[in-house]
Amino acid sequence: MTALAPLDWIAVGWFLTAWMGFNLIVEVSPLKTRTLSMRMEAYRYSWMRMMASRQVRIMDTAILTGLQQGTAFFASTALLAIGGAFTLLNAADRIVEIAGDLSVPVVANRTLWEVKVLGLMLIFAYAFFKFSWAYRLFNYASIVMGSVPDAATTDREGLASTVHKAGKLNALAGRHFNRGQRAFFFSIGFMGWFAGPHALGVTTLAVLIVLLRRQFASNALEAISDSEQAPSVPINETSGANTDTGSSNPFT
Repeated sequence: MTALAPLDWIAVGWFLTAWMGFNLIVEVSPLKTRTLSMRMEAYRYSWMRMMASRQVRIMDTAILTGLQQGTAFFASTALLAIGGAFTLLNAADRIVEIAGDLSVPVVANRTLWEVKVLGLMLIFAYAFFKFSWAYRLFNYASIVMGSVPDAATTDREGLASTVHKAGKLNALAGRHFNRGQRAFFFSIGFMGWFAGPHALGVTTLAVLIVLLRRQFASNALEAISDSEQAPSVPINETSGANTDTGSSNPFT
């Protein structure tokens, strides 16, 4: 007799279908051009082109450093989550006992509990690999950014080629970071399985709806939509002079 009942297999199949299907929709399907992620990817390429036109690139290195730090934070969080899952694995009997005393709908089956915890660990491990690779790609992007020559002293073809390489690495890093975050989001849906297969189906659907809304109907997407017309903002002389980095100096 297997640890998983037929209903559990159906719920897990629905979970994997929702996760992989969402990735296909936002990365492969024709609908990908309408997603928030792809719009931001276009801005990554635009950022690299603007970076090449600046002689002083302090602002660009600061932005990339912030992206690296955020990626490192999530990678560390994934490792901590894996450690927490190991704790759950070792304390299976105790947790089942406590859940029974509190009338929490957790199945009193040690084998099934361990299967669920191992599944959660696999999701966190996947997220860690995605975040760590994204961090490495951001490192590569920073190196290529450093090799972008001065626009005033190089040929346009060579400059455009290096800028495109930097933008491509930046975009790839963003994609892997997004995949790691999706793993975190779907891990929340996966936790519903601890309350039973029906709960897994409901929590997976809830996570899927939230992610679809963020990609196709969020306020962030509306803010960067090409159809939005930005109102003209008057700039007075006391608002700060522009520096070579492209930012505004509030002390001038």
